Amino acid sequence: RGRDRRAALSFGQRAEWIAAALLMAKGYRILARGWRVDGGEIDLVATRGRAVVFVEVKARPTLEEAMTTITPTKIARISRAARHWIATNPWATSRDLRADAVYLAPWRAPRHVVAALELRLD
Repeated sequence: RGRDRRAALSFGQRAEWIAAALLMAKGYRILARGWRVDGGEIDLVATRGRAVVFVEVKARPTLEEAMTTITPTKIARISRAARHWIATNPWATSRDLRADAVYLAPWRAPRHVVAALELRLD
């Protein structure tokens, strides 16, 4: 059981590293990784141009499975964490804010979906 948990954590960290590398290759600057608050987490926070982007990274055996794993509950947690991140980084309030997703699967090119999630920032 402990071994499975460590393997999953390692797999997730590799997926986030790959997603960060993909975004940097596309001109994004990574501002934070694994940003956590009570009740929420953001895998990556990045910026490009006027946009501040909160990125959810999902890795599954297939891209199709990865693309179906972001639930309304997960969106609420990401939104909660994003509100806290914005509160601690007030300069971001003047920027365009959005939530993207990067989906990964073995032997497939990662898929970056712009504005994949609807953030609830109110």
